[in-house]
Amino acid sequence: MSIGHYAFLIGIAALVTLLVTPLARRLGVVLGAVSRPGGRNVHEGLIPCTGGIAIFAGIVVALGAQLLGELQFGLPVVLSDARAGLRGVFIGIVLIFLVGLIDDVVTLKPGAKFAGQVLAAVVVAAAGLRIEYIGNPFSSGLFVLDWLSIPITVVYLVGFANVINFIDGLDGLAAGVSAIAAATLLVLAAEGNRADAAIIAAAAIGACIGFLRYNYHPASVFMGDSGSMLLGFTLAAVALLGVMKTTAAIALAVPLLILGVPIFDTATAIVRRLRHRRPIQEADAGHIHHRLLGRGFGQRQTVLIIYAWSVALAFGGYAVRYAPSTLRLLAFAVLGVLSGFVAYWLGLFEAAHHHDDDDDS
Repeated sequence: MSIGHYAFLIGIAALVTLLVTPLARRLGVVLGAVSRPGGRNVHEGLIPCTGGIAIFAGIVVALGAQLLGELQFGLPVVLSDARAGLRGVFIGIVLIFLVGLIDDVVTLKPGAKFAGQVLAAVVVAAAGLRIEYIGNPFSSGLFVLDWLSIPITVVYLVGFANVINFIDGLDGLAAGVSAIAAATLLVLAAEGNRADAAIIAAAAIGACIGFLRYNYHPASVFMGDSGSMLLGFTLAAVALLGVMKTTAAIALAVPLLILGVPIFDTATAIVRRLRHRRPIQEADAGHIHHRLLGRGFGQRQTVLIIYAWSVALAFGGYAVRYAPSTLRLLAFAVLGVLSGFVAYWLGLFEAAHHHDDDDDS
């Protein structure tokens, strides 16, 4: 596939998302799926949180255009190839979107929401798309996971679905971070001749770009769980299809670096809550964006800082994919020290104000 082809898919997804977002916004008002100000939420007024519908539409239409091109216009066969793994990804994407949408409208109990996430991940793993081995960083051998491949893959997919959800707290934040991650994964997948992964990444990029027209500060619509869980799950699937289909020991770490900011935010939140003996699932105002706002930065400044941090980690993830082993270790060490410094400066491990409500942006 050429650069122009991926650009075309990005454009389709962006245009569809751009056109559907106002409709999704109106539907949110009708259904009463709105985010209210107060608590951890920093917005004013009632904001519909059904933007995930538009993101889903953009991704699906772009993939549908690719499939139509393969079946009717002679494009190289990628999506129309009846591989179980790809079918599993599509079904999983639909399921995770529906779980998020139901939660946006009626607010699912945590157990029911988690069960839906696991079901979507199990579908993908059962279809054959799994983390089957991990490269040995000290030799050319492999650690074969055998039966552990399914639970590890499920944990991986569910985890990624939630890290984007956790960072979705300011206008344009989750969409921008997801677009940066998807762009990096697209480049890596294309360079690795994984057109299937690159096509899905292109669709995700376009959907995020189209949505940002209405979601960047001041936002008129939020993506909700249907959007954030969908994007996290999609990015995880792209990584499984593309970057991690290699025997390189670094393969597992590359997606973790590319999505380093939301993963770091989630990890520090878990440590913070355990340290202060609070339930892990309990919401608080201690996330990275809350801490930056507390330092006096405005919403746009905070989002741009996190964008820049995400770009730096994305470049790091791309670079270590090809760097010699010694440079990889050095890069991880530097990134670890810098992340530790940021955590200390922002006070990410310190107690934060707790709320029962969720933030959406």
